[in-house]
Amino acid sequence: MTQGILPFQYQAELSTTGMTALAGLPPYFELAVASGLAGSIRRHMRVCAEQTQGWTDEQIIMSLVMLNIAGGGCVDDLRVLEKDAGFARVLRRVEFHGLPRKERRQQERRWHKERKRAVPSPPVVFRYLGAFSDPAEEAKRGAGYAFIPVPNEHLLALGKVNEDLVSFAQRKAPHEEATLDQDATLIETYKAEALRGYKGDKAYQPLTTYWAEQDMVVHSEFRDGNVPAGCGNLKVLKETLRILPQGVMKVYFRSDTAAYQKDLLIYCAEGKNERFGVIEFAVGADVTAEFKRAVARLREDEWHPLEKEIDGKLVRTDQEWAEVNFVPNWAGYKKGGPEYRFLAIREVLQQRELPGLDDPQLPFPTLDIGEVRYKLFGVVTNRNLPGDEVIRWYRGRCGKCEEMHSILKEDLAGGQLPSSLFGANAAWWAITVLAFNLNSLMKRLALPQGWAAKRLKAIRFGLIHLAGRVMTHARQLTIRLNAGHPAYGLLLEARRCIQGLRRHSEMVVASRSP
Repeated sequence: MTQGILPFQYQAELSTTGMTALAGLPPYFELAVASGLAGSIRRHMRVCAEQTQGWTDEQIIMSLVMLNIAGGGCVDDLRVLEKDAGFARVLRRVEFHGLPRKERRQQERRWHKERKRAVPSPPVVFRYLGAFSDPAEEAKRGAGYAFIPVPNEHLLALGKVNEDLVSFAQRKAPHEEATLDQDATLIETYKAEALRGYKGDKAYQPLTTYWAEQDMVVHSEFRDGNVPAGCGNLKVLKETLRILPQGVMKVYFRSDTAAYQKDLLIYCAEGKNERFGVIEFAVGADVTAEFKRAVARLREDEWHPLEKEIDGKLVRTDQEWAEVNFVPNWAGYKKGGPEYRFLAIREVLQQRELPGLDDPQLPFPTLDIGEVRYKLFGVVTNRNLPGDEVIRWYRGRCGKCEEMHSILKEDLAGGQLPSSLFGANAAWWAITVLAFNLNSLMKRLALPQGWAAKRLKAIRFGLIHLAGRVMTHARQLTIRLNAGHPAYGLLLEARRCIQGLRRHSEMVVASRSP
């Protein structure tokens, strides 16, 4: 009897032992070991430290990281990962590889009965995430005012784990410059405990700092949706600067108008950071009435065409830019003080106004010059570059920040928060950040050059979601793939690169030993 319209049938494979649909996922676990991620979790995390039985911090966090990379979107998807018999078999075999014999025995004694699962069950994970919640701090949250709960010791420890991962990236691919892009994003939710954001929907709104040269998230502060994007940005910047790894000599900063705050701009321009001194920046400027009046005084010959770079060539756009003689009160001139340059960008508003709407409410500022209405934007900077170069550099943050947040919320599991507890959701977001950074390391340090720009969707299709069979022969674990699949050679090369990273790390440690 046919099962459908077309001439094929589904049948259950009687021998399920060792079959996997994730044959390309184990190298990520291998990279976690080579990068020190697994060891950093053991070193910093203490949620399960006082427990003598059951799962460890490393097992739970690494399971959630792998769930993110595999494409899982919620805690319950751990059940799917557990049912992948082949991957579960690999995970059981390699999770404590490299540990001293004494520590392996200690881990084995955590189970009085035979352990039947390779990854923790959803109830275990929900209880684990609850440990990141601080009821006293979370009770201070409320609608109508902005409050950011102080993270408890476990959340702070997760931040240290990410700090170690970023430091590893810097050791393997050193950069003397760090361009920090700061941006907030809304994570909409239906949870009753969530607070409403500026769009009116219930949401959370983490503020994230992205290191452009390393393609990694350096810092992310989880927040309620009602906390403005411009709240405490200087504090977040200072925390990010503190954890930047050694070797960084120069820092640049980019942000939208949320960072248009005099304390932050003065801090950067006056070189108040002891380690990095003056931080060159470009930040979106508020288009105030005073700014509009300054722009209106510009002559037409002071406006210049604005070009954008496409495939290495500059192409003219419909926008124009000009340097504006504008000095707000906070940026008043003082002897020996920094210079703040203000740039204006205008674009003719092509859309005609609808009849009967004398003053339509547009989502962007406008300015009438003569009979022409323009969209108007502003940028403030302390960089000594031509204005058009500053604008192109400033706009370089937009695509990458949006892509980063899209990956965190859609490609990974950051867009579906698991709990009604603020701290549990903050931990879920922090683990998603770890998965983002681990995947970034895989693309840049282990895979061929052309893979660096690929999204996780493409990597899953071409590398991770591979059919295979896990077999054991003569105590050797083997993952069998289709020899004709292009990912076969790719995985072998990636593992050689990861092995080289591990060997280099061991040599560095040995050279530092007394």
